[in-house]
Order: sequence, then C-alpha cells, then structure tokens
Amino acid sequence: MATLNGYDIKSREAHVLGDGPRIAALADNEMEGETRAIVDRVRIAAGAGSAAEVPEYMRTMVKHPELFRCQMEMGAVLFKGRIPPRERELAVLRIGWLAGAPYEWGEHVKISQRYGVSREEIARVQQGSSAPGWSEHDAAILRGVEELLEDFALSDATWEVLAKSWDEAQLLEFPSMVGQYVVTAYIQNSVRSRLGPENPGLSHR
Repeated sequence: MATLNGYDIKSREAHVLGDGPRIAALADNEMEGETRAIVDRVRIAAGAGSAAEVPEYMRTMVKHPELFRCQMEMGAVLFKGRIPPRERELAVLRIGWLAGAPYEWGEHVKISQRYGVSREEIARVQQGSSAPGWSEHDAAILRGVEELLEDFALSDATWEVLAKSWDEAQLLEFPSMVGQYVVTAYIQNSVRSRLGPENPGLSHR
C-alpha cells in the first residue's frame, strides 16, 4: 500500500483535508478588481494565464489582505526568479511530498510537467535525493530541501554542489523559495484547502 513518510496516503488526506475548509472562502464575485489583478499576475508568471474563477485557496487567503498581497507578490517573484523553473519545481514537489500536502503536491505535479519534469521524475521525487537516476545537481536540490526541513541549514557538501551551477543570487533564492512553499503547505494543510476537480492530491503522478 502506498505510504507517505510512514502514513497511508488515504489516511493522510483524511487527516489533512478533514470534513472541509476551516475558513470559508469568499465567493468569486466578491473578489475586487485589485485582488483579481494580483491573482492574474501570479498565474501569468506561472504560465497558467488569467483565471476565469479565482482558485478557492486564494479566495481564502484574501481574508487577510496584507498577508495575501505579500504571499502573491513573493509567488510572482519566485515564478520569475533566478532558479530555472524545472529546478524550482523539483524542490517544490519535494516540499509538498515531505509536508504531506495534498493541495500543494497535486497542483505542482501539473505545474512541474509544464516545465519539463517527467512522470518518472515525479515518482522519483517521492524517494528523495538518494534515489538512483538523479544528476549531481538535481540530487543536491532535493537534498537541500531535505536538509532545510530537518536541520534548517544547507550542509557544506550540498552548498558546494549547488554553487557549481548557481550564482550567489540563486543560492540566496533557494532557501527563500523553500521557506515560501513550506509556509504555503502549513496554511493549506491547516485550513484544509479542498482539492479541485483536476487535483487528485497526493496520488497525482
């Protein structure tokens, strides 16, 4: 039976998704012009285009307008960031899997495929940095996520590998990116963000 860090996936999703959202999202028609524009900027940066309907998670976050604005702006910065999109998505997938975050994992399976992450690689992300088949650089990205979540610091060995390919701006961006997506997982898991019809959650491949 498929497991996630010692948890059965179905049990994990029952725990995280519960009986539905703990905070009700605004209705789509309650989203004002400015907030819709912020959402569209993030979606366009992610290559998804404008939203006919604002995703429920974003309609929940807008109940804290200042936090919503900061989170969306940071998302746009990272989607247009210095780290190549495929490498960013490998990191985000590893975060979503380790966090047992159904919404984040499912959404980023779709996004990662848009940027060239294969189905085989998506499955291998679940095994982590020690799985055979990764390049030295890709393994260091996944290991960096694992180290930051476990030790809150990158090891010398991981830093040295990443520094072979990344410049100083990218090395600064990496822990910032990991932190952003860990926070997103915290929120989505805690408010019990519902899965959309195109998001199968942790079973998505």
